[in-house]
Amino acid sequence: MISDTITAISTAVGEAGIAVIRVSGPDAVSETEKIFRSKTPLTQAASHTVHYGHIIDPGTNEKIEEVLVTVMRAPRSFTTEDVVEISAHGGVVSVKRVMDLLLQLDIRLAEPGEFTKRAFLNGRIDLSQAEGVMDLIRSKSDRAFSIALKQVEGKLSSKLRELRYTLVETLAHIEVNIDYPEHDVESLTSDFIKEKSSQVMTEIDKLLVTAEQGKILREGITTAIVGRPNVGKSSLLNTLAQDNRAIVTDIPGTTRDVIEEFVTINNIPLKLLDTAGIRETMDVVEKIGVERSRSAVNEADLLLMVINAAEPLHPDEIELLEQIRGRQSIIIMNKMDLAPQADRDVLLRYIPEERLVPMSVKDDLGVDRLEDAISTLFFSGKLESADLTYVSNVRHIALLKKAKQSLIDAYEAAEQLIPIDMIQIDVRLAWEQLGEIVGDTAHDALIDQIFSQFCLGK
Repeated sequence: MISDTITAISTAVGEAGIAVIRVSGPDAVSETEKIFRSKTPLTQAASHTVHYGHIIDPGTNEKIEEVLVTVMRAPRSFTTEDVVEISAHGGVVSVKRVMDLLLQLDIRLAEPGEFTKRAFLNGRIDLSQAEGVMDLIRSKSDRAFSIALKQVEGKLSSKLRELRYTLVETLAHIEVNIDYPEHDVESLTSDFIKEKSSQVMTEIDKLLVTAEQGKILREGITTAIVGRPNVGKSSLLNTLAQDNRAIVTDIPGTTRDVIEEFVTINNIPLKLLDTAGIRETMDVVEKIGVERSRSAVNEADLLLMVINAAEPLHPDEIELLEQIRGRQSIIIMNKMDLAPQADRDVLLRYIPEERLVPMSVKDDLGVDRLEDAISTLFFSGKLESADLTYVSNVRHIALLKKAKQSLIDAYEAAEQLIPIDMIQIDVRLAWEQLGEIVGDTAHDALIDQIFSQFCLGK
């Protein structure tokens, strides 16, 4: 049972038009009323009403802040508890003064994600929907936001509950035949297990088909821009980010460290890493940058190798081409506005022609071709239908794969006519693994770990 009342700032800290402070719990209304003055006492306020007034210091009766207070009574709130939201002026000092007064009452500071955790514990949402809330906040593209919104609305949960119901039917059939073996024909029960296992596995496969796309849309593609100094790497970053994020000069070795920037290309989020130019150098600082560049090459999901097409290929570039062979990579032949000298045939030994993109970053030429190449490389040129149920969470994907393997084991055991009480173990395990996604069979430590990743106030 949850018996205490919590509070936290639900908006970003800093200067803004307003800041929202959320209070949730059995005493949210009565405790907030102790520091709020308006025409209508909060304890008499109807649910889902907004009240103008002032925050008062009970000790001095001094007006602290001019606010609007929204009252939402249980169970018609996000947490299903009584909730009060205080809309104050969005300044650091004003919010701190209100929070200080609230924490002097019988109210404690909420833990990260505790409001959403209470919504889960009180049965308003399941665990996958709660994780969808976090994905909504962290979305880096419209498509990622749409996927997260469907998860919050329970589209994935609904599908998983259908699959778990099918497995419950299978388990019930097995239980009956274990308890009353004299009425069972073992081969018929084995056929029933194979039929239901295949049915659930087919649906799991449909979910896993979109898993890689969903994971990319949720987390983004870590993309390292690599190449020798002064070939246009930082200019490319600035072009894609549409901002002067990196310093661009004619002096080789300007970039000394890895610069990060998030961009969205064709609705695909990219985490761009502009790296130091890879070359032999005696400069201590640049040398560290080069080492970090080599690490980025190893860790990136996508490599954008930039070369100066107006110069012959350098031995360092040949070495880098050897490193990226077989990786998800695109070669950008920059400075095509000048007379090309780079040997195209050599480049084609390391990469397919569709991943060789001529560009002039200075003149913004070829950016659309690069965007198409990235989209084709990861999504065959287009995303799956928006109607599909996407699985984007790594935890969900892992549990779906485990559940599928458990059902494969059950199917193979049924084919071999292994005793059904042994097969029951695998079917039940699949049911539990699917249940762990929605939180029905998740242990407390896992639940705590998931909600600890949320921001304070959500």
